[in-house]
Amino acid sequence: MNEKIAIIGLGYVGLPVALAFARKYPGTVGFDVHKEKVAELNRAYDRNHEVSADVLKATTMKITADLEDLKGCSFFVVAVPTPVDKNNVPDLTPVVRASETVGKVLSKGAVVVYESTVYPGVTEDICGPILAKTSGLARTDFRLGYSPERINPGDHEHTLERIVKVVSGEDDETLQRVAAAYGSIVDAGIHRAQSIKVAEAAKVIENTQRDINIALMNELAIIFDKMGIRTIDVLSAAGTKWNFLKFRPGLVGGHCIGVDPYYLTTKAQELGYQPEVILAGRRINNTMGAYVAQRVVKMLINADIPVKGARVGVLGLTFKEDCNDIRNSKVPDILTELEQFGIKALIHDPVANPAEAVHEYGVKLSPLDEFRALDGLILAVSHKAYLEMGQQQLLSSVRDGGVVADVKSALDPSKVDRRMRFWSL
Repeated sequence: MNEKIAIIGLGYVGLPVALAFARKYPGTVGFDVHKEKVAELNRAYDRNHEVSADVLKATTMKITADLEDLKGCSFFVVAVPTPVDKNNVPDLTPVVRASETVGKVLSKGAVVVYESTVYPGVTEDICGPILAKTSGLARTDFRLGYSPERINPGDHEHTLERIVKVVSGEDDETLQRVAAAYGSIVDAGIHRAQSIKVAEAAKVIENTQRDINIALMNELAIIFDKMGIRTIDVLSAAGTKWNFLKFRPGLVGGHCIGVDPYYLTTKAQELGYQPEVILAGRRINNTMGAYVAQRVVKMLINADIPVKGARVGVLGLTFKEDCNDIRNSKVPDILTELEQFGIKALIHDPVANPAEAVHEYGVKLSPLDEFRALDGLILAVSHKAYLEMGQQQLLSSVRDGGVVADVKSALDPSKVDRRMRFWSL
């Protein structure tokens, strides 16, 4: 197959896809509007730390921010973020802008495949007309496809090549073309969806399902806490049954699970249906940061430690373990709630970018050696670096009689100093 492939957006999703295509298709182009990022990648540096310098040095892909380099490409892959705004309304601006960019260089016979998470209908009803208008081509002069991304940041086991790739096209010929392209780089195989809308829907419910299951665990954790039993102990017992789903409670952040459900619920509401279960799960998960902070405050009170001005340390800022992505992290919710009680917490993260922490949340990261004589400690993200320190050293920063909150249930409560008050979600 003689395709000249271009990937639009070189972030967590686009960069691995671009590199994979470049290994099979000479002349592959990786495009991003952020010139600083492009310069970094050309220096073999990935700011997300997902791709090594050796891999970037070895690629034959042209990494560019110049539109001219996209001319003549026959197969476009759009892999840009799809966020929500402050009111949790889907923000399609990145997808719209990317479509306008592709439209400026789109030629007859080309296919444009979207990987960004959207609600059913966006590819054909919104992106297609934008491509036609910007390019000046008739809608029948190019083809549309959709192949939902399944990249898991920080996961080096479930990589692009090892996950079944769902593909779709607006007609049979396009479907076969999209399947052939992705089939050449994905070892796990291809699933051909019946339509673009089916593929869009499949993506948006993957994370919606996980969101709802985690919400159930979070609600159970609140109930069990009131009963005085540890959720992790209950789950360990229940998990011995063959068909028990092993989800865990926790903070639900990031750019997928905490965002994707709103794409589905917004569309449902536009169609006149109020999605009760999905939004209930979102409400529960969105309150967990505040719940953790309030639980710590209660522990301080019960330990006769003055709340206002208490020295509390928070370990971890990123949205998940061993990943430097802080987008839509729920740890700042803990910090915000603590501040309502007069507690200005120290926060440390071994992998987060300090400048991004300030820019995104106004949070200044502190070195670990400042975590001394703390009244309270919250293990919010169980990074490998923390676990490798060992529990005794990790808790040595807490004074006698202090409190410890283990959000991830990563610590052994039987080995916590009895003079400390310990709680896990």
